[in-house]
Amino acid sequence: MRAYRLIAPSTVALVDVPKPEPGPGEALIRVGGAGVCHSDLHVIDAPDALGIRTPFTLGHETAGWIEALGPGTDGFERGAAVAVYGIVSCGVCSACLAGRDNECRRVPPGGIGLGRDGGMAEHVVVPARQLVPIGDLDPVQAAPLTDAGLTPYHAIEVTRRGLRPGATCVVIGVGGLGHMAVQILAATTAVRIIAVDVREDALRLALAVGAEHAIPSNADTAAAIREIVGPPPGGADVVLDFVGAQATVDIAGAVVTAGGDVAIVGLAGGALPVGYGTIAMEARVSVPFWGTRAELAEVVALARAGRIRAHVERFALADVERAYASLRRAELEGRAVVVP
Repeated sequence: MRAYRLIAPSTVALVDVPKPEPGPGEALIRVGGAGVCHSDLHVIDAPDALGIRTPFTLGHETAGWIEALGPGTDGFERGAAVAVYGIVSCGVCSACLAGRDNECRRVPPGGIGLGRDGGMAEHVVVPARQLVPIGDLDPVQAAPLTDAGLTPYHAIEVTRRGLRPGATCVVIGVGGLGHMAVQILAATTAVRIIAVDVREDALRLALAVGAEHAIPSNADTAAAIREIVGPPPGGADVVLDFVGAQATVDIAGAVVTAGGDVAIVGLAGGALPVGYGTIAMEARVSVPFWGTRAELAEVVALARAGRIRAHVERFALADVERAYASLRRAELEGRAVVVP
């Protein structure tokens, strides 16, 4: 079968590999869709810095159909449509036992498509416990939900205390994750949503899927947000930063209200000082990571109910290089999904 593999740092290739066989407790998935994520670029460029060993097949956003089950694998049927929960944790620490695999205290962050073979292939083998049924949902739609939907959903859950009716939430970065965050906020809250991005097409998309205001990201962004939310000590009740660059975390810190929440989700390396005089009093800063299996099931339920929908650009597996090139050039609207 064909698979898109990270061979070594900065070295990727579409190659022929043997079709995998499921072992005990595992399932063989015929891939129906694999999302192209910006975090893949960090993995491709510097896997060693992230503690990820090569080689392996990329693709941590995966959905498809169960083709075969390994010995002793119960609870699933062949042919069932499923999404793959990407985090492979220890399963035995206190966080994992509580269902918070994304907070595993023994295994560094990683998993399927992040050190273990992922979904940028015709087939992938995964532990059956990673599977979430998707019913009649198209796997091309379901694949992005496993990260681009789950990660913002979890960030929203982490900051839920501030998302009361009439509150204001600023969403910085309306790309693959951010455009889902706007939809999830619109579907599950009654807050005013302010979207921020450098791209005009992203801002148009944000307005189309539920944002009330769309503000270009530049040197005047914080002032423009302040015109909407008012002066300190007031401000935005929640700021979700899906970029994480220094410029964007500076915006987040400048506009959050006293007692508000800032969630830094993006991986662009910005740092937000926390202390007296550096951020609004009583503000909380969090660094949410991915999400839980239970939350993924809730995201799938929202999609099946028609409340959220990933804006998808499809690519054949033969065109996977073009998909990643488009991602690097910030040419995608929403999420790219590779369809083997």
